[in-house]
Amino acid sequence: MHHSTPLIATIVGGLVLAFVFGAIAQRLRLPPLVGYLLAGVAMGPNTPGFVADQSLASELAELGVILLMFGVGLHFSLKDLLSVRKIAVPGAVVQIAVATALGVGLALLLGWPLGGGIVFGLALSVASTVVLLRALQDRRLLETDRGRIAVGWLIVEDLAMVLALVLIPALAEAFGAAGGASVGAGAIAATLAITIGKVMAFVAVMLIGGRRLIPRILDWVARTGSRELFTLSVLAVALGVALGAAYLFDVSFALGAFFAGMILAESPLSHRAAEESLPLRDAFAVLFFVSVGMLFDPSIVLRAPLQLLATLAIIIVGKSIAAFVIVRAFGYTRATAMTIAASLSQIGEFSFILAGLGLALGLMPQQGQDLILAGAILSILFNPVAFAIAERGLRKADPLVVPAATAAAAAPAAEAPAPLRTTTLHGHAIVVGYGRVGSLVAAGLRDAGAPHLVIEDREKPAAVARVDGAELLIGNAAEPRVLQAANLGGASHLFVAIPQSFEAGQVVKQARKANAELVIVARAHSDAEVSYLQQCGANMTIMGEREIAQAMLGLAVVPASRPPDASLP
Repeated sequence: MHHSTPLIATIVGGLVLAFVFGAIAQRLRLPPLVGYLLAGVAMGPNTPGFVADQSLASELAELGVILLMFGVGLHFSLKDLLSVRKIAVPGAVVQIAVATALGVGLALLLGWPLGGGIVFGLALSVASTVVLLRALQDRRLLETDRGRIAVGWLIVEDLAMVLALVLIPALAEAFGAAGGASVGAGAIAATLAITIGKVMAFVAVMLIGGRRLIPRILDWVARTGSRELFTLSVLAVALGVALGAAYLFDVSFALGAFFAGMILAESPLSHRAAEESLPLRDAFAVLFFVSVGMLFDPSIVLRAPLQLLATLAIIIVGKSIAAFVIVRAFGYTRATAMTIAASLSQIGEFSFILAGLGLALGLMPQQGQDLILAGAILSILFNPVAFAIAERGLRKADPLVVPAATAAAAAPAAEAPAPLRTTTLHGHAIVVGYGRVGSLVAAGLRDAGAPHLVIEDREKPAAVARVDGAELLIGNAAEPRVLQAANLGGASHLFVAIPQSFEAGQVVKQARKANAELVIVARAHSDAEVSYLQQCGANMTIMGEREIAQAMLGLAVVPASRPPDASLP
């Protein structure tokens, strides 16, 4: 019997097609993101075959944004956010103004009214949350100063768009909307004051009430010992706060989820919360890209090629140049400026909302929405290229720097980017990752007097490694240049202590190729990961659960001379 199941069809169709096209993209050495977008095009209304429910896909994508911003908040603190306010606030405001002005100019050339041009320009000024965060995560930049500036910039953009969505309907008649109601300056000022007040009220509630309540809830749930209940509590906090922020304070879902994560970051359980929510974050992030692809109408390329090129020029070139100049004007390094410029050279979810609002109010023609949607998907496809161009430019400027992994690159211009120099150690051990496992391994090597080198690309663990006196190489160990600088050929041992098995496999493969005699020890979380890392070339793979079980069994063997009720040491 046939049943109408649009939700199931949308989720299953999106994930299956995303897997197929993502795998093809990976095989062609393209970012999987390209495959996800093409999967959306394939199941969208503008191509033949299966057509998914577009409204459901958009809501599923919103869930992805919520969970992703919650995860980002888990790695942030209020101190981190305030530390970048001096560049993020004025930088975002000026960049929005520049992009909006460019959009207005293009709209006027196309014969649109001023109001349509303002909506069009605002839509082109705001970057996609998901794209920006995925780009930073893929390049291990999220926890660096550059990543903090980019996220702070994004938060300011979101707040600006929240205000825009409130003010545009109020100003619709002044902008030339058909049938718009007349609104005086006093009413506009009152609306603006109410909106700002709601945002401030939400922040106050989260900092005062949320800071006390949320960690206590998760601490109580953790004491129950139920893993599924803990996972459920994490999702309930992320989604509940996001929904409450939207319905009670008129704040965006993404901003609400970010603050929920930031408050939870103060809890000792934040690391576990991040792990439990990761699979859902990844799955729904994929559905976001699929939903974007569904909006794309390929015929726009033939109907308005020049207009589309001009739109892309504003998004990719205009915004990037504006961001680069602003960041450099504030005294930051070329690396920081190029990272921020590449991060912002795309548009996304807020752009779609603004386009729909402008069309509904009669401010903008249908062509405007088509150009925004086409500009979004093409700029998202181009974003990995933008990062590649930025990194190539940095290599030309300083061949010794590793752009995607230099933690000091976001410091003011007075601080030069950290050079990547080949170690002079021989017969040494290399420790990849200075987290909970890597730091213990390094401590054991240090106590034994064994020469060793630490490879780390995250700012905080790198700072701890420096304090501990370890020789440090800042960079992503999966990059050949970083491993070459660690002198693999002269090393005796390699300890791969990072939890990401796929990245660890890449490190192990390259290390084994560089030194056939190298003793490689890696960590794993499952039998499948153990097998994978051994196939990559690891001599030994340690699975935490198995070692814990063996230690427990070892303690269970009680000597006969000991009384049965004696405590084990």
